[in-house]
Amino acid sequence: MNTHDLSTLLEEWPYQPGQLAVRLIDGADGRQKIQIRLDLGLLQLESEGRPDGHRPHGCESLLDWHEARAEERLAEDADYTLDADACRILREEASQYYHRYVALYVLQDLEGVLRDTSRNLRAVEFIEQHAQRDEDRAGVAEFRPYLMMMRARALAGLAIREREPKAAILAIDEAIARIRAHFDEVGDADAASDSSEIRLLEGMKESLVPKLPASPEAELRDRMNRAIEQENYELAAILRDELRAMGG
Repeated sequence: MNTHDLSTLLEEWPYQPGQLAVRLIDGADGRQKIQIRLDLGLLQLESEGRPDGHRPHGCESLLDWHEARAEERLAEDADYTLDADACRILREEASQYYHRYVALYVLQDLEGVLRDTSRNLRAVEFIEQHAQRDEDRAGVAEFRPYLMMMRARALAGLAIREREPKAAILAIDEAIARIRAHFDEVGDADAASDSSEIRLLEGMKESLVPKLPASPEAELRDRMNRAIEQENYELAAILRDELRAMGG
């Protein structure tokens, strides 16, 4: 009798409590897969396209299919609405992408995190725009701060790789502003002060500030002070004049 028992595979990769264990493998179909070790087994996702590998209605995702239909209705000057079941299924699909972008962050595939968080923000906006019920709109709006935070972490991480700390801080500041605006829009401005997403981004920003390049004035002042310490007064005078010319 054929068996599909996974015991040997799971024993070779034991579960570690409190740790998100993720790895990349080459699938039998030649495509790269993501595996996540859970306490009850193993979760395997496609690294590109829809995480479960399905193509609803021949589209990359159900969201893509709905977006195409909504554009057709718009061209006909007609409304496009999502009932409760359609919203539920779109949320379930978004959950697949959530599992993947969290795994990709562990793997430091920041391009993948950026792709999937941007995609799920699209899903949130689409449901908010087309859902028939207020509860469906509210049900996805609550995920927006976390998505914006993870997207900003990916953008900042990519900027850091390029040795652009200013760009990283800009991405963080923009995300914090958008998260605050979100809480304002939902009528809960006080929630911003307790937002774990904002606190995480502020902590990330704080760690980046020392990596910022010195301003031209600060650099000149440091050079002037070193010249004085070395008793190179002629150079110090030149640097002092440059500082004065810059208003420093």
